[in-house]
Amino acid sequence: MKKPVMTLLATGVAVALSLTACGGAASSSSTAASGGKELDGLTGVIGAKDFSEQFILAHITSLVLNAHGANTTTNTSVVGSANVRTAFETGQFAGYWEYTGTSWITYNKQTTPIKDKAEMFKAVKDVDAKKGIAWLDPAPLNNTYAFAIREDKAKELGIKSMSDVAKLPASEQTFCMESEFSTRDDGWPGLKKEYGLSPNAKVSMLDTGVIYTATQKGQDCNFGEVFETDGRIPALKLQVMDDDKKFFPVYQGALTIKSDLLAKYPAIADVMSKVSPKLTTEVMQKLNAKADVDGDDPADVAKEWLTSEGLI
Repeated sequence: MKKPVMTLLATGVAVALSLTACGGAASSSSTAASGGKELDGLTGVIGAKDFSEQFILAHITSLVLNAHGANTTTNTSVVGSANVRTAFETGQFAGYWEYTGTSWITYNKQTTPIKDKAEMFKAVKDVDAKKGIAWLDPAPLNNTYAFAIREDKAKELGIKSMSDVAKLPASEQTFCMESEFSTRDDGWPGLKKEYGLSPNAKVSMLDTGVIYTATQKGQDCNFGEVFETDGRIPALKLQVMDDDKKFFPVYQGALTIKSDLLAKYPAIADVMSKVSPKLTTEVMQKLNAKADVDGDDPADVAKEWLTSEGLI
């Protein structure tokens, strides 16, 4: 989602894009129950960024499209948001799941986020339409930044929101975060100013994966920078602090495809409209936990969920 964007190296992209059949679900059409043939003739690759949520979403998409007559595969081998977007724009991918905040800020160079999620989605949809990119109706999930704390510690301190955090003594305002987040306008500097956090707040810089366990231990910090749909939040019994001033940009997820492909196969939108509304932040947390906590294969996670929902 909001991982650091890689430098776009021509050779690296060429290698990555050549892997369009790797890491995919070439057997999706044979494993999915038939749901109709309205997408007969649709072929292509569903791409993904390099983290579990994206892998799961790519497999969900490929499996459900194939259940309606398509013959798609997945590619979970391309590394870096910029490379995935390039693969999509140059026709290597038929589609992939993107986040509104990423497109708005990273790809369209808009420095001011839109706080209302419906207005944000419309703005991103309109600006990307000029590039021949269609956004299908979004899922409710919002994979945005957040700060979390141990559930028992939150109860002890009597806090539920970032405004509550700002009222704590400076000694309790201890934070773990990535180095990139610490300098971003939509990260620590802006958050500290927006909520009036203590100038004496303690900040520890850690790698993304370490932040979750450090927050759960509570030794380096009370509050850890997390992504709201991460499955480790419920697994580690963390509580997300409500961003009550809506400081963080909205990162609502949706399937993006080329406009001409949607015009040729409008039933894609109909098929996905039965899937996307079910993908809430809470549902995505559970699916991500199966991959990141339990170690399940994202393709299996996707198939099991679609089957349980009666979608394939």
